[in-house]
Amino acid sequence: MVGLPLAGDCVGSRAGFSTACRGGRLEGKVAIITGGASGLGKATAYEFIQQGAKVIIADIKTEIGRRTASELGPQAQFIPCDVTDERQIAEAVDFAVNQHRKLDIMYNNAGITGPIFPSSIVDLDLDTFDQVMDVNVRGIVAGIKHAARVMVPVGSGSILCTASISGILGGLGSHSYTVSKFAIPGLVKSVSSDLGRHGVRINCISPFAIPTKFVVDQFTGLYPGAKPGQICDIVKGMGELVGTTCEESDVAWAAVYLASDEAKYVTGHNLVVDGGFTSSKRLAMPMPHQGD
Repeated sequence: MVGLPLAGDCVGSRAGFSTACRGGRLEGKVAIITGGASGLGKATAYEFIQQGAKVIIADIKTEIGRRTASELGPQAQFIPCDVTDERQIAEAVDFAVNQHRKLDIMYNNAGITGPIFPSSIVDLDLDTFDQVMDVNVRGIVAGIKHAARVMVPVGSGSILCTASISGILGGLGSHSYTVSKFAIPGLVKSVSSDLGRHGVRINCISPFAIPTKFVVDQFTGLYPGAKPGQICDIVKGMGELVGTTCEESDVAWAAVYLASDEAKYVTGHNLVVDGGFTSSKRLAMPMPHQGD
């Protein structure tokens, strides 16, 4: 399969995914990706399959999920899954084991933004806060719990979670979204001390903003009237690393590494894919006047 495009109008500077299979780093492995029907989840599903894995896409978006599984080919399957319902997560894990007799990789990627743009803590709607936490934190906890249920007895497995640079710096998203993403690296560190004793690894990835439909919709609230193409240019222009931009494939390849045996001694880690955005800032120095 060559150049399989992502859903949505803005998908970064590439027309589609990388076209070359770069080896079988995940050969024979079985993976579940929540929120895998589109965006980063779909990009990761594609790369996992290119690396030899069988992928189960677990997503609340049934029609899109089925279409994505069909596009990805015979190594992809779809199962409806609402991560706020622990029973459905358990069923997705059981489906993987029943179909393939094992689960090697659990990628807890599903998430929501909540409010489109930041607002005052004074105006915070706690019902909305609870909804975001239910998906972004409780849903991940349930995914970890049920993946561990089948990984611990066999003494191996890799669990991944999607965090965000909004969980490293405040002010990059709404309070609800930011708090939820700050919780994920802490959750990973807490659980790694438990699962490490059983040979199971757990890590998270904190990506920079990528102009997927998810991000474009979020930024539209900040730039009312801007067209999707303009939003894409704004997001790309925020980066610190000159000469390149963050794309879906960059995050997908981070997931390939953490899921593979190449990362066999990496656990409890937050892999930040942000081009240095959260680690350095350049000061805009004024030009000196002539003769000074």
